[in-house]
Amino acid sequence: MSGPAGRGSSPIRAPAGGRSVTAMSAAPVYDDATLLEHALFEIRRVIVGQDRLVERLMVALLAGGHILLEGPPGVAKTLAAETTAKVVGGTFARVQFTPDLLPSDITGTRVYRASTEEFDVELGPVFVNLLLADEINRAPAKVQSALLELMAERQVTIGGTTFPLPDPFLVVATQNPAESEGVYPLPEAQRDRFLMKVRVDHPTPEEELEIARRMGTEPPTPAERLSVEELVRLQTAARSAIYVDHGVMRYAVDLVTATRDPARFGLGDLARYITCGVSSRATLGLIAAGRALALMRRRSFVLPQDVWDVAFDVLPHRLVLSYDAVADGVTAEQVVGRILATVTAPRLTPTQDATARPVPPTPDALAGSTDAAAGAAASGPRPEEPEGTNGQLASAGTVPEA
Repeated sequence: MSGPAGRGSSPIRAPAGGRSVTAMSAAPVYDDATLLEHALFEIRRVIVGQDRLVERLMVALLAGGHILLEGPPGVAKTLAAETTAKVVGGTFARVQFTPDLLPSDITGTRVYRASTEEFDVELGPVFVNLLLADEINRAPAKVQSALLELMAERQVTIGGTTFPLPDPFLVVATQNPAESEGVYPLPEAQRDRFLMKVRVDHPTPEEELEIARRMGTEPPTPAERLSVEELVRLQTAARSAIYVDHGVMRYAVDLVTATRDPARFGLGDLARYITCGVSSRATLGLIAAGRALALMRRRSFVLPQDVWDVAFDVLPHRLVLSYDAVADGVTAEQVVGRILATVTAPRLTPTQDATARPVPPTPDALAGSTDAAAGAAASGPRPEEPEGTNGQLASAGTVPEA
């Protein structure tokens, strides 16, 4: 679809090593980030606090992944999902999972019409852009497994016929961690399908006061700030137009590898707490979520900080802890925290290192730079270039993460 002038993608010069990439020019990144900023502000006009939840919902939308929300009732999980669907102009449906729910109740079924003596297909409520699976851990395993094809293949098969789901499609599942009776915990394979798991806590006293003031009279109604077509375009931009340096990819791989072989990174004491490390979906999830976060932060490239920020949402729910971890009270978040504090991150620009100092030039380099400065002064001022070489990021060794 057409957009404002300057919006789009343009090829940029390849970094050292000869790789050819396509990245967004400066104007499109700012335009797209402004659109996302307006959408976030519109959601926050309805949702009080819960900034992390709102941001992660938008990251999941851009990355094309699904999100699992865990928290007590009444903390705006359902309201946040419904508001997000309205702001991005998508369709919304809520399915309340119960012990007597059947797979056909959510996917659809074949119905016999006596008038025509034929079977018709009645599609279920999952054919929407944003599906809220409320209290997903209350449904039995056969219903939970019915979501596997939805979340992975984005299609439904009924009576031998396959029906594709709308694009974009996002599953937002909620569960209450305090309840242990009448619930069916999600199996590891099902949890791994979710890009992120976000814990939602109670609001602060100041936020509680704002909730009483804002929702006590006429609750605000969100307005549409994005169209479905624009959201699809932004998803494509996040996948293909945000540059990921080789060092950032290596950092994501190192974080994943540390969950499988902690001793390789000097974390041998964690080995007895981990039964099974995270899958390769975690690597893809770190990079995809990092790209989406970079786009929201007005950048056309991913920094290690982006990967670090989403790691607490992408990795913990994929870890399978041992009985020793349960006995010692060690949580998956604590394991991931140790890994993030130990695995070194690449320094792509000197500004990421507070202790970085310029290297004194050699006499020959100093003389060459003087001649170049004289020639530049004669030809007039030059526009600013981004950090790195030829406007691109350049790896400059590694430094330990603070």
